[in-house]
Amino acid sequence: MQTNTTTTTTKTTTGGNRISTVLLMVATVLVGLMAGLFFAFDVSVMPGLARGDERTYVTAMQNINAVIDGNGLFGTVFVAALLAAVASAVVELRTGRRGVAVWVGAAAVLYLVALVITFTVNIPLNNELATAGDAARLTDFSIVDRFKGTWVATNIVRTVCCTAALIALARALVLYGRGTPR
Repeated sequence: MQTNTTTTTTKTTTGGNRISTVLLMVATVLVGLMAGLFFAFDVSVMPGLARGDERTYVTAMQNINAVIDGNGLFGTVFVAALLAAVASAVVELRTGRRGVAVWVGAAAVLYLVALVITFTVNIPLNNELATAGDAARLTDFSIVDRFKGTWVATNIVRTVCCTAALIALARALVLYGRGTPR
């Protein structure tokens, strides 16, 4: 009987409550999905488009951006990753697991940097490309060179930020599983 009490106490002190667990796991999965999306653009989508002509590049990026802009699931993941990380950091801090909270907080900040880059650089570039009009009618493709250089570089930064956030969340999961309060 005494062993059961000790086991129950150990489980209670080494792990968090169900909400803590769910928030931390959801934040990790969602940030991982975003890191994967940005990485896929870095290693396949953008290099693949760069191999084609400007008209194909403009048409493809306009179509990709239109699909992403109108995709509710993407929008949910995009925003919920930050919300879950912030909520998880707050819950961990309130429950006294400062070490976990610091790592989750760091992940939230890193992901927030990726969002700021997205809203201040990538989305305006996407909008500029969208307003260029039908690629079949374009005669001035200078927009493509400006787009490629800046968009690709900032996407690499977003990938690095999201990957670093994912690493921070992985560290938080390790500490959480150990029940580390500091």
